[in-house]
Amino acid sequence: MLYPLFNWLSNAHFPGAGMFQYISFRASAAVILSLFISMIIGRSIIHYLQKKQIGESIRDLGLAGQMEKKGTPTMGGIIIIISILIPVLLFTKLNNVYILLMIFTTIWLGTLGFIDDYIKVFKKNKEGLSAKMKLCGQIVLGLIVAVVMYFNTNVVIKENSVKQEAYVQTDEVFAMDNGVKSATSSLSDVPASRSVKTTIPFVKNHELDYAWFTRWLGDEDGSWSFFIYIPIIIFIIVAVSNGANLTDGLDGLATGTSGVIAVGIAILAYFSGNAIFADYLNIMYIPDIGELVVFIAALMGACIGFYWWNCYPAQVFMGDTGSLMLGGVIAVSCVIIRKELLIPILCFVFLIESVSVIIQRYYFKYTRKKYGEARRYFLMAPLHHHYQKKGYHESKIVQRFIIVSILCAVLTIVTLKIR
Repeated sequence: MLYPLFNWLSNAHFPGAGMFQYISFRASAAVILSLFISMIIGRSIIHYLQKKQIGESIRDLGLAGQMEKKGTPTMGGIIIIISILIPVLLFTKLNNVYILLMIFTTIWLGTLGFIDDYIKVFKKNKEGLSAKMKLCGQIVLGLIVAVVMYFNTNVVIKENSVKQEAYVQTDEVFAMDNGVKSATSSLSDVPASRSVKTTIPFVKNHELDYAWFTRWLGDEDGSWSFFIYIPIIIFIIVAVSNGANLTDGLDGLATGTSGVIAVGIAILAYFSGNAIFADYLNIMYIPDIGELVVFIAALMGACIGFYWWNCYPAQVFMGDTGSLMLGGVIAVSCVIIRKELLIPILCFVFLIESVSVIIQRYYFKYTRKKYGEARRYFLMAPLHHHYQKKGYHESKIVQRFIIVSILCAVLTIVTLKIR
């Protein structure tokens, strides 16, 4: 909302108004504002939830300190959503297709999670929204995102950056196609193209083109590639969203890991949206993707602010209102920047939490069928509960999982050069 105003002020030569055109400035402002909002309104929302007795219903699973959390306010994901949306509405270009997709994702999954929490809290139904309904909601989101990414004419890439004759040592170099004169002006001869390509980690000068699969089946021009692309995108969004939901089991775990992942996505988006960095790293340049950095910056600030209230001992839980939304936003962000194949590395904690549940479930069924007696591979799933059963304090588990997330985020960034 503020971008058109400051753009007008800049054209009118109002002192300092030009700063608003820079991605770095708006991203910094988004982090600060989202952190401030989550810290300030967080306390008010927590008090309101306590007053209305909107507390978490805990089943006794034999975990240390578990029953002490009974009655802790839930549905705190509302804090995260508000802390994201306000800075995004203020500091981004709202006509940007990627920003519109991210806003839609936030609201859609936030609403889906809110309905689930509402049923649990107010309808006293511990199961909440049925698994089928959740899955349907996630599939619809995945379908919408995939269709927009495939068919929208504003979703383009530039695969072959032109080498710069000289690197201009001014902030203009880092403006990232946001209205000021920048290095992207030298890319005018490089045609932007619609594509369903994505980055392959550890492989130099190679991208995976989803259209290859249909060409192999006889579709020479790849015009039917959406039959491959759309199901893959739906699967990614459903998987990561559910992975974040499973990770939300200890105080600060989902919040902390999501914040670290957001930092990695912000760096990847910044590199992909900057002509010089994209050329230097030999990755595809994505016009207008710089706006996504502002959104992810707001996400980072919101996660940090919520972590203040959610770290051990938690004063509020995010509930499905927050966890489903965080996973979906992370997944859609990776799809937008064409780095979805890096998700197993960047979101490694989400991955191992999901895999532990799958292994536990199928091992349970397998042993019951083979031996007539069901056995468990882990002491308890998801994985963080396994370590709780082994006697680790939940605070130690959370901090170590966050450290693992930091290492994975660093490795994800390093893959841009190790190829």
